[in-house]
This record gives sequence, structure tokens and C-alpha cells, in this order.
Amino acid sequence: MYAHTTSRRRVRAAAGLGFAASAVLALAGCSPDEEPATTTTGASQPVSSVSASASADHNEADVEFTSTMVGHHRQAVMMAELVEGRTDNAELIALASSIEKAQNSEITQMEERLESWGVSTDGLEDSHENMGHGGHSAMPGMLDPDQMAALRDARGTEFDALWLEGMIRHHEGAIAMADAVLADGVDPATKALAQEVKRTQQAEIDQMKGMLGRS
Repeated sequence: MYAHTTSRRRVRAAAGLGFAASAVLALAGCSPDEEPATTTTGASQPVSSVSASASADHNEADVEFTSTMVGHHRQAVMMAELVEGRTDNAELIALASSIEKAQNSEITQMEERLESWGVSTDGLEDSHENMGHGGHSAMPGMLDPDQMAALRDARGTEFDALWLEGMIRHHEGAIAMADAVLADGVDPATKALAQEVKRTQQAEIDQMKGMLGRS
């Protein structure tokens, strides 16, 4: 009889434990066969979304540099285009071709960046026709209309001297603009372009000064 009573107590104890386990699982919101839900934290968000947000950061200095440098570069391209038929200086012709190619590529890059920021580039399309007028005349190193006219009218060694002197000033202005955005801008791509402008245009200034016999 004692053994029978002990057996019944064990059955009741086991049943009690089973009920307790079921209650715990019910409170956790899962069945005995389900895996516990994994808690997702902010740290598990995709890295790409965080990077995209950070890369989109820019400020007024970035926009100012990018939009004004488009017009600044376009005048340099115009000056490079004037070389054909006005000089036989092989080094100057090669330099002008290099400047035209590099700055056209940078213009495309800057226009695409402005569009990605939601900044209209419509007004920039007219800068070819208005070089030296209005806002463009305020950009450092820009040639005014009289200087551009003198360059168009010159030939031979006179053209060479005017072109080199004008492009040196133009490049120095671009470097000043690059320094400003490097100090005040925040967009990494814009600052990288500014560094490239400084590097390439300073090298070209040194070359042009050498061509003029200046150190």
C-alpha cells in the first residue's frame, strides 16, 4: 500500500511540473517545439543604409563650391578651345588639350552631384554665354569680357603669353575656391575633388610659369 501511495504522489508531481512548463511557454508566446524569438537591435541594421545616409551629408559650402566651379571650369574649357589656330606652341597645345579633357570630366561629375542633392543645374547651362558678367565676375581668377576678347584676337607669341598669364590666374582662383571648401565643406566627395583641383592645377601653374621663363 505504501508503494502504491508513493507512485500516485510521483504522478501528481510530474503532472504539476508539466503544467508549470506549459504555462511558462504560453507566457513566452511559443509552443514547446518553437524556437524563442530573437530580439533585433539597432546595431543589426544594414551597414549600407547607414553609409548612404552619411554620404548624403553636405552643406552650403559644398553647394556653393560645386555650383560656382562648374562656371569656373567652363571658362577654362573655353580658353583651351581658343588655342586651335592661334599658336604653334606644341607644349601649350598639349597642355590646353589636357585641361579641356580634365575639366570637362569634372564638370560632368559636379553637375551629377548637384542633381543628386536636388540642386537645379538649369541656370548653369547659360554660363558659356555670360562669362565675366554678373556672378561669374566675382569668382577668383575669372577673365573679364575684355580679356577674353583680347585672347580671341591674339596670335602667335602674343597669344601664348596672354593665354599662359590668364590661365595661371584662373588656376590660382580655382585653388582659392578649393581651399575655401576644404575649410568649410563637409561632403567627402566634394572635398576629394577640391584636393584633386589643388594638386593638378598647382602642377600646371608650375609648368606654365616655366614656359614663361618664371620660377
